Amino acid sequence: MKNKIIIIGGGASALMLASLLPKNTAIIIESNAKVGAKILVSGGGKCNITNTKMGTEYFLGDESFVQPALKRFNEKGLLRWLERQNLHPVLRKETQYFCQDSAKELLDIFLKESKKQSTYLNESVLEVTKRDALFYVQTNKTTHTANAVVVASGGLSFPKLGASSIGYDIAESFGHSIVKTAPALVGFTVQKEQFFFKELSGVSTEVKIYIGEDVCEGALLFAHKGMSGPAVLDASLYWEKGKISIDFLPGFSWKSAKGSKKQISSLLPMPKRVTKAFLIQLSLEDKPYNQLSKEELEILQTLSHYSLAPAGTFGYSKAEVTKGGVDTEDVDSGTMMSQKEEGLYFIGEVLNVTGRLGGYNFQWAFSSAHSCSKNIQNYISSIIKPE
Repeated sequence: MKNKIIIIGGGASALMLASLLPKNTAIIIESNAKVGAKILVSGGGKCNITNTKMGTEYFLGDESFVQPALKRFNEKGLLRWLERQNLHPVLRKETQYFCQDSAKELLDIFLKESKKQSTYLNESVLEVTKRDALFYVQTNKTTHTANAVVVASGGLSFPKLGASSIGYDIAESFGHSIVKTAPALVGFTVQKEQFFFKELSGVSTEVKIYIGEDVCEGALLFAHKGMSGPAVLDASLYWEKGKISIDFLPGFSWKSAKGSKKQISSLLPMPKRVTKAFLIQLSLEDKPYNQLSKEELEILQTLSHYSLAPAGTFGYSKAEVTKGGVDTEDVDSGTMMSQKEEGLYFIGEVLNVTGRLGGYNFQWAFSSAHSCSKNIQNYISSIIKPE
């Protein structure tokens, strides 16, 4: 049986696309036993859907590619769509929209809306080919045919939830380039000089992290593998190798502290346990601040620009997303259609577009799906003559 559209993947972008398309337009092929597995575990099970602060500056990727989709279907458009489905996200952490109780609220909407299409579960795509203007999607069970194929298979993060490289493999088979992939929004492992971080596991402190020209701020959480927390996860988006600089005392004024008789561990705005651990590493005594020599003060002030080189990251199993992916240079920014093969589309995380922590990756999934939905219907109409 020939289908109009085949959607490969059952995650956020795939489900949004299936929801936006007219009834009986597409089929979804998902390798898992259920769709939306990653949605359920996102945001600690609460699902951070989008953010009031939306723009290309929150994404790693080609700004000129990201901007049209965000403009066409931004956070306001998404919230209006969700409200029409009777989901009213709540604002938390000042700018972030979450499901009220759990991510299941969002998934239930997609399950309801995507029923307009047929879904094939426990079916893994092996290969996609095209002959005579028709796509052939070979799976571990059968071969499906369609007029158009949408690759919404995501990245390599959370392999236990079925992540695979199939999206990149399909793209390469049609002549697309893949920008090197890496785990992103993930914690850092550390070198032996920072092994003491592991002894502080579970403690967090506010920081600013500098990676080249990019700055990430928020909480740093010391972990048994190294360091994690929102600021670190964001920093992993920009880090490839080499050193980063961490300001462990953002907003602290050394000038104002001059002459203070307070103990260093009481004066510095960090958890005492953290301050004392750093003092040991810096070979400094915890004593009244005004008793520090000039040399000791200079050593202590390195906490405002503490330099280290991460050993690596916690890997794909702990990464919230995958950075890198299908090079957007050969994908139309307005439609998500391949510029190398008519009728082939790429949406969501499989593309070389990655957002910061805070709902940006879900917004990209939904915005790219929206752009695709508008164009693909016109494309199908143009190649299928009315009976």
